[in-house]
Amino acid sequence: MNVKSADDVDFAKRGGVIPVVVQDKKTKDVLTLVYANREALAKTIETGNAWFFSTSRNKLWMKGEESGNVQPVSEIRVDCDSDALLYIVDSNKPMCHTGERTCFHNMVEKA
Repeated sequence: MNVKSADDVDFAKRGGVIPVVVQDKKTKDVLTLVYANREALAKTIETGNAWFFSTSRNKLWMKGEESGNVQPVSEIRVDCDSDALLYIVDSNKPMCHTGERTCFHNMVEKA
């Protein structure tokens, strides 16, 4: 399925907000898991930069608007149920608010 607009994604299933996995184009590292609403996806398609919906702040935001670590999106993929997205980004800037490259930098220790 080719996503041409935010209308091609089923936001209704999850109350208007769906998960977005962000993956680095070159390394294939998973950088973060965030959320998007219809407007965030539309702005990502329109601008080519990653936009999300903050569930904690209840507002739209562009990655890098405060840190300068803008994440250019080279591909957007939708899962088979049309209720989750994958943004493939072409950036070497940190994704995590802590300054780490990926939000998945903490390891779970085995017992």
